[in-house]
Amino acid sequence: MADTGELRDSDRDEVLLYCDGACSPNPGMGGWGVVLVSPRHGITRELSGAEPATTNNRMEIRAAIEGVRALKRPCRVRITTDSEYLKKAFTAGWLEKWQANGWRTAGHKPVLNVDLWQELLDALEPHIVTWAWVRGHTDHPENSRADELAVEARKKLAQSDI
Repeated sequence: MADTGELRDSDRDEVLLYCDGACSPNPGMGGWGVVLVSPRHGITRELSGAEPATTNNRMEIRAAIEGVRALKRPCRVRITTDSEYLKKAFTAGWLEKWQANGWRTAGHKPVLNVDLWQELLDALEPHIVTWAWVRGHTDHPENSRADELAVEARKKLAQSDI
């Protein structure tokens, strides 16, 4: 069999990506947090950031974008989120329907956050992605840490505006 230079799925590193967003008030100042875990290499990396005028849903999507963008090569990525909005956009087929409808909902209204959905789709392109949902603010250590990072980033931005 000739080597085409393409990665087989089994050759890709597995990465566990935990992401969360926070906004207070909503809409208002927001933060996002990501915990990346590479089980094979025993590495954990944390990322966070904030925006002055946003929504919780935008921060949820931004967290996923920034987490995936941090990956240096194509991976098998399991994205865990407490946002059903984020997860279901992929697992319930919402994104395919929105794109087929010219980024309009079933009610013919413009889809919110199109700019971020498009960024996320582009970022996910080289990866093999699965999605998982966890209830927010429970005893899930990585999701709780992603939430802490998001809140800390939002608070840090708020303090810098004083």
